[in-house]
Amino acid sequence: MDLRVLTVIALMKRDPRQAFPLSRMAQSVNLSPARLCYLFKAETGTPPARYLRTLRMQDATTLLVTTFLSVKEIIALVGFTDESHFVKGFKRIYGVTPTEYRKQNGHRRE
Repeated sequence: MDLRVLTVIALMKRDPRQAFPLSRMAQSVNLSPARLCYLFKAETGTPPARYLRTLRMQDATTLLVTTFLSVKEIIALVGFTDESHFVKGFKRIYGVTPTEYRKQNGHRRE
């Protein structure tokens, strides 16, 4: 995989909750935003914003089953700003709402 794409992925994984606009991603690897999008999608099969959103959703699922934080608190912690957008996206990916996901998977302390 292209080293620039790996670098951006590493930056995303370091703190997926952080606001990480495309312009900053591109600047971090010395590419234009358009070129980064093209290269990232060619290498991973998904655009950078969707990749970051997926990382955030994965963080949310972990928090749902390992903490007693409210869904609103989790939404803020993982970097989303719009609750309805988050819930809609979560349901599209996992087939259930965050609350239903928590009930199905139970609370586990790690």
